[in-house]
Amino acid sequence: MIAAGIDLGGTKIEAQLFDEDWQVMDRKRVETPKEYPALVTAIADLIGWSEAAAGSRLPVGIGAAGLLNPATGKALTANICATGKPLPYDIAEAAGRPVTYINDCRALALSEAVFGAGRDHRTVMSLILGTGIGGGLAVDRTLMTGPTLTGGEYGHCAAPAGLVAEHALPVYRCGCGRMACAETYIAGPGMARMGEALTGRPLTTHQIAARDTADTARVWSVWCDFTADLLRNLILTVDPDIIVLGGGLSTIDGVVEDLTEATLRAQIGDFTIPPIALAQGGDASGARGAGYAAWQEAQHV
Repeated sequence: MIAAGIDLGGTKIEAQLFDEDWQVMDRKRVETPKEYPALVTAIADLIGWSEAAAGSRLPVGIGAAGLLNPATGKALTANICATGKPLPYDIAEAAGRPVTYINDCRALALSEAVFGAGRDHRTVMSLILGTGIGGGLAVDRTLMTGPTLTGGEYGHCAAPAGLVAEHALPVYRCGCGRMACAETYIAGPGMARMGEALTGRPLTTHQIAARDTADTARVWSVWCDFTADLLRNLILTVDPDIIVLGGGLSTIDGVVEDLTEATLRAQIGDFTIPPIALAQGGDASGARGAGYAAWQEAQHV
């Protein structure tokens, strides 16, 4: 075994063991505890299982939803009971060994850059479209990070005021505390919220994704325009070689084609855009990216 990766989510924690070809050789899944001490213990136990299964000490990476404040070492998490807690430090103390801890969206970006849809490209950007919006950037198979560790929180960029006004949409307060973040319109709950605002009746994301009525087709078109505006801004800022989509909304039929068309319309002038593709790693991407980050870190120790 070459490394272990742990995917830490709100409902489950899964540890995966990878061989020299970065194939999953073994895995173990447990439910995510609702209390912090039990959460730390559960992750430490999975680290112990990983090393016992591998028969040796190996790099361990943890990909988790939420952010880690580098100034305090404390986590900010929406669906894990760790906000305000020094989660990586406590895990390392409980496991009796260091671990690599990264955001799960960044872990997917790294995995896709090395093993997935971005493996033939130098600059790979990911955009996760799900319950929340986030992503990451990898260059030359290395995750790009900065001093605040907030790079990749694309969902908290501002929504396009012009589109909000054009469609007479309400301005929503985001979970981050600010008003009118892009996430409040294009994440899963935002899509449903947009659907009700545009049609006057409750719509689920599944109904909107079906596009089988004039109303749902209109909502889908507006959602694509909002998402394309965010993609356009990311392209103008970074100009990546490829943008890889992940998350539940990326599984909607035709999403790549429709977002490509909408982003071309949104792009300035007659300039083109980089290819947009779906993530290839499936449910292994997050853990594999975290494991690879830990392996990379071990090479430089």
